[in-house]
Parts: sequence; structure tokens; C-alpha cells
Amino acid sequence: MFIAENWKDYEVIDTSAGEKLERWGDYLLVRPDPQVIWSTPRTHRGWRSMNGHYHRSARGGGEWEFFNLPQQWSISYRELTFNLKPFSFKHTGLFPEQAANWDWFSEKIRNADRPVKLLNLFAYTGGATLAAAAAGASVTHVDASKGMVSWAKENAAASGLGNAPIRWLVDDCQKFVEREIRRGNHYDAIIMDPPSYGRGPKGEIWKLEDAIHPLVQLCAKLLSKEPLFFLINSYTTGLQPAVLAYLLGTELKRFGGIVDSQEVGLPVSENGLVLPCGASGRWESK
Repeated sequence: MFIAENWKDYEVIDTSAGEKLERWGDYLLVRPDPQVIWSTPRTHRGWRSMNGHYHRSARGGGEWEFFNLPQQWSISYRELTFNLKPFSFKHTGLFPEQAANWDWFSEKIRNADRPVKLLNLFAYTGGATLAAAAAGASVTHVDASKGMVSWAKENAAASGLGNAPIRWLVDDCQKFVEREIRRGNHYDAIIMDPPSYGRGPKGEIWKLEDAIHPLVQLCAKLLSKEPLFFLINSYTTGLQPAVLAYLLGTELKRFGGIVDSQEVGLPVSENGLVLPCGASGRWESK
């Protein structure tokens, strides 16, 4: 398992009965987690003194209940700073488990001894973009949500990366890739964090199981002659790590290299468990 174990400003404190107790900087949040199917005594005081609690609705969705929580605050990871704010669908604007991947590819970029041109698709609020830029890469950041791209820019400014070589694009990821192929552009590294399900601007349905293979095929055409790495993140329950490994191994066979795909996890302070948080498939050059 790829474990994000180097956080100081974030931790999963405890897990029980479908929920997790987390510390985000100075604030405690309780959020639902479908992986937490066990139930243990909630002895940690944080269960009784949280600053925010997201209640799942039996009808789908849910809503926040706040207890002295600011509208926005920030936490840091290494040299990066992220602005957080709770919004619908229980999220805060950051997936802390991805720090395991940030550390991995940052080292790859720093050790490359050459300029690295990186494409980040479905780039959300920019965690991977900022980690890559801080390591020295030139990044093209693509997300279909204007609000998320604006949020990512705020995170870049907070991290001292406001003038870093980052291209910020609000665009449909697949259509952008198709245009880049026609333009003859290439990238040394690609990161993608596609949603399990979504709709395009014209109502087009995106379903990861159906769309991921064609997209990886297209992205393989964007890779430079000596690519550095290709990272796929998945939060879709049915898409096992082995599937990501087969996908990368099949489409990137001509480059040789090494494929490793595992669950991504966060350590739980109270019980020593590691909470599974999706899967990542990594291809890297030898």
C-alpha cells in the first residue's frame, strides 16, 4: 500500500461506524467513509468536540453541521500550503492520501536532471500541480471546473508558487488531450485523477469504467520519447489496483519501464490501522 505518512498538519485520529475523525490543522472534522464498516468504542475526546460534522442523508447527499469552524483556513504539507473550506459532498478541497504520490513523483522530477513537462488532468484544487511545480516541473493544469482552477491558483499563491511555470486551463480533459495530439505537443509525465462519474458541459455522461481506457490510449500518444512517469488515481470501488496495472502496462509497453499499482492509505493514530482511500497506478521509466 502507498501510505501518506509524512503529514504534520493532518491526521486520521480514529475510525468507527462508517465515520472518520480527522484533524485538519487546528480543527477536528467528522466525515462519513464507506470503507469504515467496523465499529469500535469512540473514546477519543474529538468525537465529542468536533468543529464540523458531515451527516449523510438516507436519501443521498447530506449536510454539514458546524461548531466554531471558520469558513476557510489553511494547512501545510512540506513547502506547500492549501486553503480549505467545507463544501457539499463532504469534501474540504484536498485529498490528503495523495501526499504519498506527491512524494513519489517529486523525487522523480528532482532526480531527472532535465526539464520535465507535466500534464495534470482532472487537476482539482492543485495538490499534484503544486507538488510537481515545487519539484521543478513545468505544469499544464486542466480541470473542467472554473471554480476549482481558481481555488488551485489561490493555493499556488499561498505556497509561493504564483509565478511558477504553471498553465491554468478550464477545459474538458479528453477534448484537451485530443487537441494536444493534433497540435503535436508532448509531455514527459502525465497525472490523471478522473471522477468515477460525471457529466460534461453538454450533458455527456462520463463513467470511469467505460472512459478510462480510451483516455489512457490517447494520453499515451502525448508522451515524449523518453517519458518519466504516468500516474492514475482511482476512487472507483470496482477498479482494483491490478486493473490499473494492466491498463498502464498494456498501453505503455513500448516504453519499457516499471508498473506498480496499490491501494492508497492514511494511517489511523488511535488504532494503528491504515484506512484505504482508493488506488493508484504508477508507471515509471527505468
